[in-house]
Amino acid sequence: MSEIERALQTFHSFKIRQVMPPLASMPVVTVDSSVIDVLKLLKTRHHVWVVNNRVDMKLEGVVRYLNIIDVLLPPNIHKARFGNISHLFKSILGGADRAEHVMERNVLTINEDATVLDALAKMKKYKVPLLAIVDQKGRLVGEISLRILVNEFIRLMRIGGARWSQSGYSSHSE
Repeated sequence: MSEIERALQTFHSFKIRQVMPPLASMPVVTVDSSVIDVLKLLKTRHHVWVVNNRVDMKLEGVVRYLNIIDVLLPPNIHKARFGNISHLFKSILGGADRAEHVMERNVLTINEDATVLDALAKMKKYKVPLLAIVDQKGRLVGEISLRILVNEFIRLMRIGGARWSQSGYSSHSE
């Protein structure tokens, strides 16, 4: 087995909490945050997590960069179809003024005790590059994205070495 194969096997067994960035670095707003605050974060991010409040941190939804088209378009541009009128109400001109009005409520999540392999499999199954990480009580504790995973794997390969450890560090062979 090659060194890269051994490294990948070990990487797959890492727990998500070992590779997730700190919560403080994530784009998070509360349900009552203004749409303008959401837009400000989306200037430099591809998504914004929406939580009930900053204390409980219960995950309520996500606002994705691409979904902002609905927010910026006037409601009369949307074609209402029976059973699918939610886009009409996401427009600022249609009355959306808070994060809870423009967020997606169905967010794919994963537990912080899951492995990197679990996260990759879920991303592939649902064709998404981003998962919210929640604890047992549904509180947002982190995020994991394909970009984060690729960067972490490359970082591990740069460190290199013949032995790879579960702690996220490698030791060089002599």
